[in-house]
Amino acid sequence: MIAKARTIIKNIFGYENFRPLQEDVIKNILEKNDTLVIMPTGGGKSLCYQIPALIFNGLTIVISPLISLMKDQVEQLNELGVNAVFLNSSLSYEKYQENVSLIVQKKVKLLYLAPETLFKQKTLGLLSALKIDSLTIDEAHCISEWGHDFRPEYRQLAQIRERFPSAVCVALTATATQRVRKDIKEILGFSTSNSFVASFDRTNLFLEIKTKVNPLEQTIEHIKKFPDNSGIIYCFSRKQVDGLSNNLKEYGFSVKPYHAGLTETERRENQELFIRDDVQIIVATIAFGMGINKPNVRFVIHYDLPKNIEGYYQEIGRAGRDGLQAHCLLLFSYGDLQKVKYFIKQKEESEQLIANIHLNALVGFVESDACRRIPLLNYFGEDYSKTNCGICDNCISGEKQLVDITIPAQKFLSCVKRTDEIFGISHIIDVLRGSKSQKIAKFNHQDLSTYGIGKDFSKNQWFHMARQFIQKGLMEQDLKFGSLKLKEKTYDVFKGKELVFGTLQDEHKEYVQKEEIDLKYDKKLFDILRKERKELADTSNVPPYVIFPDKTLIDISTHFPQSRESLLKMHGIGNEKLRKYGDIFLDIICKYCKESQIEELPKITSKKLVKQIAPSMTRKYVIISEEYNSGASIRELMEKYNIKSDTVINHLFEYFTENGTIRRDGLLESSNLNSQQQSMVFKSFDKLGTDLLKPIFSDLNEEISYGELKLLLLYYNTN
Repeated sequence: MIAKARTIIKNIFGYENFRPLQEDVIKNILEKNDTLVIMPTGGGKSLCYQIPALIFNGLTIVISPLISLMKDQVEQLNELGVNAVFLNSSLSYEKYQENVSLIVQKKVKLLYLAPETLFKQKTLGLLSALKIDSLTIDEAHCISEWGHDFRPEYRQLAQIRERFPSAVCVALTATATQRVRKDIKEILGFSTSNSFVASFDRTNLFLEIKTKVNPLEQTIEHIKKFPDNSGIIYCFSRKQVDGLSNNLKEYGFSVKPYHAGLTETERRENQELFIRDDVQIIVATIAFGMGINKPNVRFVIHYDLPKNIEGYYQEIGRAGRDGLQAHCLLLFSYGDLQKVKYFIKQKEESEQLIANIHLNALVGFVESDACRRIPLLNYFGEDYSKTNCGICDNCISGEKQLVDITIPAQKFLSCVKRTDEIFGISHIIDVLRGSKSQKIAKFNHQDLSTYGIGKDFSKNQWFHMARQFIQKGLMEQDLKFGSLKLKEKTYDVFKGKELVFGTLQDEHKEYVQKEEIDLKYDKKLFDILRKERKELADTSNVPPYVIFPDKTLIDISTHFPQSRESLLKMHGIGNEKLRKYGDIFLDIICKYCKESQIEELPKITSKKLVKQIAPSMTRKYVIISEEYNSGASIRELMEKYNIKSDTVINHLFEYFTENGTIRRDGLLESSNLNSQQQSMVFKSFDKLGTDLLKPIFSDLNEEISYGELKLLLLYYNTN
């Protein structure tokens, strides 16, 4: 049966190969083994159950939480010639009955339902007379109360399984921690569950976090980098959505709001305008986007702090689903953190602990000085081995300079002690900065020796340092009440036996924007094809990406196919799409190529395609490293490209990681360490190895910067 699956993926979906894990998952489902699938957004989860559905004799039921998700999936399947329908309240009576009739006549392969529709007696009665081969649960994290989007009705799905004992159960989600995965399997009764967990790393997403200074100005500046491209901006409240949407409209942007305060009609219309490329930007609360499969979202902005990492990951996952580069910006302020904490306190007491655990993990991610992907992927139980991903703000800005913050640490920790270790970070900061608040007066904390001794740092800078004190194990925070407790090693800091090194938050720091990577395709042809696609989509009343995604148009604009056989080799073009649109697009391509005197560039293998449509401009780290290997010194490269030494070293380190060849002479000369310090580093390499730098950094009392460690590691590992 897996051979049949390989035929389907090419002939119907138009893909040359399966993505990682897809074939294994499909094989497992076809063998009727209950299957848990954890794949990142855009990783190809849908194909994992859609292909078996086309092979099974009976019906596949897909449980989906949102009407928009069902509509989107069904539209795309119908365009591919696959018989799929949905049943929900958005359908007219006539259309609902028409779909029921198709189901009864066994003319449907996939039926999409919301849980509440499935639980209706008339629905269960309809399905009881049919052969159900698969019960597929999308967004399965909704089952677990530890999931970020828990829905109690999802728990009843375990009972539904008993009605269809011969159906294989498939649970899929993009966001699930180890705890959530365990919950899903237990609740659904997966006795012999097979779990397939793909990497959570979305390598095409640039992750950036900026201090929120002037959010409207920062947002406008960011949007301008993506002219005529789609983007989503997430806000905390309906009021902020409306305000920001109106502000952006005044600046001339194509934008619509989306939140629960709008009527259902307004929400549906605004969403449709966005997915059909009639509106460039949606400003929304987190209510927007679940299940939207618009592949060409080029940026996502979090105007406010998300509530947890799962929500953040799912929301940025709506960018770059076509595999092309997209940008994810989060604007962070400690004021937003307090806002989220306030809403957590309004929850039931039993829910507050979970919410605080989630929030603390998010803040740890935001404040990390390391590669953004390390804490993000670690949260989902994935060990990220790289120290530099090359596609997040921390990695492209070079190592941050560690400074001695022992005295601020002594002040803060002493204040925690003098207030009896029963207050949270905000109150301690108020004491240090000499606040005249009622709470200070209530406890007579204006009389403490630590009152007013921290005015030299802003509130945000104190927050930033306080989080570091927790991360360094100098104090711990009660997850429920937020009170701070000192740890044993704190007393060595008080006595001056242990120094504290960390970073001071730069209130107005701007990260260097990574250079835009061009794609080698004919942009003029791409625009002509995009215009034709839009007209076809409007005529068929579907979003443009349902006709063809941008990736298909880029592939065409790279290879200039001028026959039906060549067109069939393009990404996402199967037999049905060729039948429907082949002649229309071939007329445009052939006419353009004739006028421009362009010959077809044969597409030989799928492997070569990936190289063609992936970002093809030579990465900067390759250029710099090859110049270094050709004899240029680190100093010369710094001057030529106007970059810091740490940045040059990071480029060399990344090149070494991928290619393993860096010229050895010239490395030690660029080190600022004396021979004794260098010897200490080499001894630490001998003792601990060179796979990870963090143990080396700790072994050397955090006194040697990562930049120096990387430089000496290059020397150590190079012949």
